[in-house]
Amino acid sequence: MIATFQRVQKCVMSEKHKRHHITSVQDLVNSNNEGIEKEKKRLQETVYSKLEERVSDIETQLEEIDGKYEKLTSEVSQHGEEWRRKVEIAIQKNKDKINKMRIQHRDTLNKNLDDTKKLIADIKLYISEIEDILKSKEVSKSLSYETEAEKFTHLPSNSKVEVPVFTENVNPDQCSHLFGSLSSLSITTEENGQTTKTEAVSSPRMTQLLEEPQLITSINTGNEYLLHSVTCLNDDEIWTGGSDNIMKLYNLQGKLLKSIRTKSGKSARDIEVTRRGDLVYSDPDTKTVNIVKNEQIQDVIRKQGWKPYNVCITSSEDILVSMVSENGEQAKGTFGPVGITTDSQSQILTADCDNNCIHILDQEGQFLSFIDNGLLKPPWDLCVNTRGNVFVVECCNGNVKKIRYM
Repeated sequence: MIATFQRVQKCVMSEKHKRHHITSVQDLVNSNNEGIEKEKKRLQETVYSKLEERVSDIETQLEEIDGKYEKLTSEVSQHGEEWRRKVEIAIQKNKDKINKMRIQHRDTLNKNLDDTKKLIADIKLYISEIEDILKSKEVSKSLSYETEAEKFTHLPSNSKVEVPVFTENVNPDQCSHLFGSLSSLSITTEENGQTTKTEAVSSPRMTQLLEEPQLITSINTGNEYLLHSVTCLNDDEIWTGGSDNIMKLYNLQGKLLKSIRTKSGKSARDIEVTRRGDLVYSDPDTKTVNIVKNEQIQDVIRKQGWKPYNVCITSSEDILVSMVSENGEQAKGTFGPVGITTDSQSQILTADCDNNCIHILDQEGQFLSFIDNGLLKPPWDLCVNTRGNVFVVECCNGNVKKIRYM
């Protein structure tokens, strides 16, 4: 306003003003005041009122924030109680089943025992009768003797009962994922007509990767054939497969616990284990993927014209298979590491036999780290147990190495 008045004052006093129509200063002031009034009204009706609305909205949100987060906490707690209830029901069902099986097991063994003792008693009685004949001086007893020993050679059935094994269907490390998850704290910001949305809270890494992976143990399988596959049955036992036709189960001390020969007599290309502990293997020669249940081998996948190579069991118990055509001209999938697996944090581990290392990627495929400190020669297949250890097959020497990487 001062600048405007100064310009008017100069204009009135200058020589040039002689040619201008003289307007009173008051008229100019009135005109300027009208503009100022409009500016004030615009600020009051637009910016100021919006700021007042924003203040009211923020204050309302602040008043409601504790209640909303308490409700969210209550929802999680209620869900937790429902889980606890269902887990308790599952536990009790298993306990009841165990008790029934214990009784059935005991009854079977008692029947075996009773039948065996009865046969022993019958044999003793028969032997006693024979001894009486031998001791008797009556010739008629010896001459009239008819053997009944044959009936004792057929032993009664003897049922062998094995105590059932409990198998976890859910990896404990996956409980947090299966229980449910919270969405990120989403923040939408409006500035100069532009709207941007950001996530203020991201999921933290539960376990950090070790800067220097540690070799826990090296398991010498003594396998004279090349090893090319490994999978974890549990935290203490591993299945291996090589260029022969036998899949072998070892403990961490290298003791052979079990062997299974492939149905075709050819080598298994890759092996996996279901949550129930059933062994799954691919057989390129028969173009099948097979599952071993109760010592019986069944075909579960057969695709004409395609050879199954690598297999993977998903969390929903589906079987994923990578295949190549018989003529080798096509492949279902373009990603071709030698061995690949995932861990409880959805990280991807791949074996690189050319560079004797293991790459660790996040679930988006972004590089995180690698295991490359002279531990491996050369790695081929790998699997991860629930304790954050990776088991790696060294194909040329029959060793399986257990490495802690997180």
